[in-house]
Amino acid sequence: MPFLLIDKPADITSHDVVDKLRRITGERTIGHAGTLDPFATGLLIVAVGRDATKHLQKYVGMDKEYEAEIKLGETTPTLDPESEVVDMSKKEGHRIVVTKDELKTAIKKLTGEIAQVPPMHSAIKKGGKKMYELARQGIKLELEPRPVTIHEFKLISKAEADYRLPVSISTRIVCSSGTYIRALARDLGQNLNSGGYLSALRRTKIGPYQVQNAHVLHSLTPENWIDSTQNDMLPSV
Repeated sequence: MPFLLIDKPADITSHDVVDKLRRITGERTIGHAGTLDPFATGLLIVAVGRDATKHLQKYVGMDKEYEAEIKLGETTPTLDPESEVVDMSKKEGHRIVVTKDELKTAIKKLTGEIAQVPPMHSAIKKGGKKMYELARQGIKLELEPRPVTIHEFKLISKAEADYRLPVSISTRIVCSSGTYIRALARDLGQNLNSGGYLSALRRTKIGPYQVQNAHVLHSLTPENWIDSTQNDMLPSV
């Protein structure tokens, strides 16, 4: 059963990756184990062929690891760089400085088993319509919190004594399937009363599979793609 590890570039959708691979492989039945937003990069597990796609759900449920850049002191309607930035540090009542200890405490509150409210701009359906479609129409609905597990939420950029906002911080996040990293950035900003959004995202692992073992799309051709497949990676769970 052929599977491909793909390092998705920025500015294309996960569905675009599937379309490109259909042209390369000549196979119509292709699926992936977990969407990445267009601005995000990193690991996609792709199943090629009907037999392989039957097993995709086993990969979807695996833990994920990300490198995430979070901008504090600013936010956007979509909680990512794909919409207009609002400078929260200039709004009355919002913070202009966050200390190292405050940042560490806010991160710790978002580690472990938490209840996370998904972002409005998401593919979750309500009344048969995707939430991002409703959001674009100006319709705002309350979403129920969902249990997720944040195994690790760690600052990997150099720690500062004080952070003057707006500021970007680099983090590593290991989390359960179903976690929205955009919502984690939002909640960190809310905990600090500073505002926050996800300015960059790279998925580095899905379960035991790592992005450094993945292939870039432009390296695959109709002649060589089969040599790049992982035929022995079917999980035992």
